[in-house]
Amino acid sequence: MKNQVKILMCITVVLLFGNTLVQAAGPLEFRDLFNGKNLSGWVNVNTAKDTWSVRDGKIICSGHPIGVMRTEKQYENFVLHIEWRHMEAGGNSGVFLWSQGTVPEGRRLPMGLEVQMLELDWVNQHKNKDGTLPPIAYVHGEVFGAGGLKTIPDNPRGSRSKSIENRCKGKGLWNKYVVVAVDGTVKLSVNGKFVNGISKASVKKGYICLESEGAEIHFRNIRIMELPPGITNAENTAPVVKNKPSK
Repeated sequence: MKNQVKILMCITVVLLFGNTLVQAAGPLEFRDLFNGKNLSGWVNVNTAKDTWSVRDGKIICSGHPIGVMRTEKQYENFVLHIEWRHMEAGGNSGVFLWSQGTVPEGRRLPMGLEVQMLELDWVNQHKNKDGTLPPIAYVHGEVFGAGGLKTIPDNPRGSRSKSIENRCKGKGLWNKYVVVAVDGTVKLSVNGKFVNGISKASVKKGYICLESEGAEIHFRNIRIMELPPGITNAENTAPVVKNKPSK
């Protein structure tokens, strides 16, 4: 079964992005970004010591204060598997790809490509000024450049890319994202179907960040399959930073 999954993933990447995998130096393997026991491998960038904790094989994020926790190392081309669930109606969070490892003074979130994670009731709690509701597509996997990162959206909503089908589950239920990121192009699968993406990201190598944004959210089964590198220069690579990992 594991070999079948690997073969299927390789075929998916080839179909989406072309012949990238021809240059692979060895077999492609998923590995854990979260070991289920502690926050080894992660760096608390600008949140409190108690914002992030581990319980029963899950990362528990309190949502306070707003900020991020990042991976120790940078990633360029990869497949990311991550499961998440909000514990509060209208909860807000996300995962950042190709992110900077620091947050500019006066801001709470870094530059990066955000893959949105909003609980379904968010649209009811944040009506437009004219009383209409924001598009439901906003909550379940909108993809956009944050903090100055530029992209071309597959499904434009302004500069953002909205999902073309609502596949998210609500409060207390687990959602699964599979994110394929190659050479500045991203494709997002929500609970088993590809529904969104962007291309030509101005930054295509950087850190992966989990976001704390005001509500409790849980994460589990965070795994990554690194793919062969592309042609990436200093202009489209996030600056490297050195921080002590979270304890």
